[in-house]
Amino acid sequence: MSNSVKIKKGDTAVVISGKEKGKKAKVLAVMPKDQKIVLEATNMLTKHRKPRSQTKPGGIIKQEGPINISNVMVVCSGCSKPSRVGYKVEDGKKVRVCKKCGAEL
Repeated sequence: MSNSVKIKKGDTAVVISGKEKGKKAKVLAVMPKDQKIVLEATNMLTKHRKPRSQTKPGGIIKQEGPINISNVMVVCSGCSKPSRVGYKVEDGKKVRVCKKCGAEL
C-alpha cells in the first residue's frame, strides 16, 4: 500500500461507488496513512456525545465520516468531469494534471 495520495484538501471530488455514489463535494481532510478522505456533507454519521460541562452540552451530533480514497475521483476545474490525476514537471515543479483535458488541477 503506497501513501501517495493524488487528492488534496480543498479539491472538489465525486463519489464513484458506495451508498453516496454521485455526490460532488469539497475535500475537508485527507488521511494518507489510512487511505481515507473526508468530504463535506457526505457519509454523515450520528454521534451520541455525553455532556462534559455547562459549556459543552451533550446530545446527538451529525458529522462527516471518512470514505476510502479508491471510491472517490477528483473533478477537473477545466472540463468539470471526474478524471484521473497525472503529473507534469513545469519549471522544475511537479504539477497535478487532468488526464482527460490536460488542465492543471
